[in-house]
Amino acid sequence: MAGEAQADLMFDDAHWLRYGDDRLREECGVFGIFGHDDAAALTALGLHALQHRGQEAAGIVTFDGKQFHSERRLGLVGDNFNKVDVIKRLRGPMAVGHVRYSTTGETVLRNVQPLFADLETGGFAVAHNGNLTNALTLRRELVQSGAIFQSTSDTEVILHLIARSQKRRIVERLVEALRQLEGAYAFVCLTNDMLIGARDPVGIRPLVIGRLGSAYILASETCALDIVGAEFVREVENGEVVVITAEGLESHRPFPIRPARPCIFEYIYFARPDSIVGGRNVYEVRKRMGIELAKEAPAPVDVVVPIPDSGVPAAIGYAQASALPFELGIIRNHYVGRTFIEPEQRIRQLGVKLKHSANSAAIRGKRIVLIDDSVVRGTTSKKIVTMMREAGASEVHMRIACPQIKYGDYYGIDTPTRQELLAANMSLEEMREFMGADSLQFLSVDGLYRAMGYEKRDNLNPQFSDHCFTGDYPTDLTDLNGGSVPRQLSLLAEIR
Repeated sequence: MAGEAQADLMFDDAHWLRYGDDRLREECGVFGIFGHDDAAALTALGLHALQHRGQEAAGIVTFDGKQFHSERRLGLVGDNFNKVDVIKRLRGPMAVGHVRYSTTGETVLRNVQPLFADLETGGFAVAHNGNLTNALTLRRELVQSGAIFQSTSDTEVILHLIARSQKRRIVERLVEALRQLEGAYAFVCLTNDMLIGARDPVGIRPLVIGRLGSAYILASETCALDIVGAEFVREVENGEVVVITAEGLESHRPFPIRPARPCIFEYIYFARPDSIVGGRNVYEVRKRMGIELAKEAPAPVDVVVPIPDSGVPAAIGYAQASALPFELGIIRNHYVGRTFIEPEQRIRQLGVKLKHSANSAAIRGKRIVLIDDSVVRGTTSKKIVTMMREAGASEVHMRIACPQIKYGDYYGIDTPTRQELLAANMSLEEMREFMGADSLQFLSVDGLYRAMGYEKRDNLNPQFSDHCFTGDYPTDLTDLNGGSVPRQLSLLAEIR
């Protein structure tokens, strides 16, 4: 099946209601600080800078030298951690924090991170960015041996593994637990005397180290360091465990050395444009993606129009390389949340206009090329193409600043199944017809790597984790290959 008939089956109202649009969703962001009197307030600021990584829940755990304090809330950081009394309750010079976007199911407070447990070695709080691809298998084994889980999060697995370890020191217990995990993780953990950061052996999810005076900071992105005035020190390397105490920072390398394969979607979409990831400014990389796209797929148009906000840097690069004018032909409304969407069909049909409106004066009578960062289901693209035509554009061409997404992600990005991915089920021409565009082109995989500073993808030793485009997964997928449901464990999902 192909074209409209297939699209009707793939992209029904239930999918639209669940997602509100067809964007990919990042799973979470983490922040930790050790040795600062304003640890809680700085953590709240850091989480605010990481809000783009998750908007449905946030939490902070602190330790004051005697006891741990926890505040975990549903909703945005600014709505929950902007009150003096909340921050005052989070006493102590060390803290960890977390923001989360839920993939499926009911939003429930008991699953909000950081998760906390009283272990034999003392209190232990953990915040996790990523997704464990053997969590279901480990969870099943733990439950069969008597473990009692208090949440539905894959992150809770590590608490049980640490609790069952016979090692003497907490760092040794953590390392023993990490050796049993598969998939992607950037952990920030807090005990009564240390802050710990850990990154998976191939470094899929990001984690950086910063300094603020004598205090150390761990965070998902450098933008969280910038907001608190901290200095960037370096990234936590793939397979590294860093332990921060009153004596300073020490590094452990418990895994065999492997080439790093960070997630390339951090550059395409997820990281904030002002962040530095892997030594690269994200904004500049996205501009270069647009430049490479212009070289590979020029369009016979009068003006370049970005699909805001994530398509803007690539559109700037495309316009510069093409010597074409850049216009904001689409205006985005930043104040519409998913909860505003009503379930009636008549409202769903208007859904794209709640977030995007045509700037008719900039596009009427012109041939335009729309630039977007990615296409998932294609539903938003289809609606925007229609909107541009209704606003008077004489031709509407589509250019996408990343390759075709043909495979799902199991490392912390909420992607649909392959049955829902447009590029996995349609040819390029069928996608063009579905969107209603005059032409459609995607950036090639090698073009993406050129934007990253390489001549092309090294097919024998890929420089990044690009599995959504190539199907080349950098780790085992035990839960998936073992027959478990191929849906990521959601932090905020309820098992019924």
